[in-house]
Amino acid sequence: MSDHHTYKLIDIVGSSPTSIEEAIQNALAETAKTVRNLEWFEVVETRGHIVDGKVGHYQVTLKVGFRIGDS
Repeated sequence: MSDHHTYKLIDIVGSSPTSIEEAIQNALAETAKTVRNLEWFEVVETRGHIVDGKVGHYQVTLKVGFRIGDS
């Protein structure tokens, strides 16, 4: 293991008909299927879809950081 870490950031968007928290969980769960070494996330945007005057679903944009290789 090296004495430093190198990271990469990606933007992802998660959605949920239930809550912002579930939208975050959904986004991270899907990302974890194909990206290794996930380390942190930052919510950068929150929005939603309106259906008949009510929330249809929540949508959250995340910046996700992951460690590159064994750094």
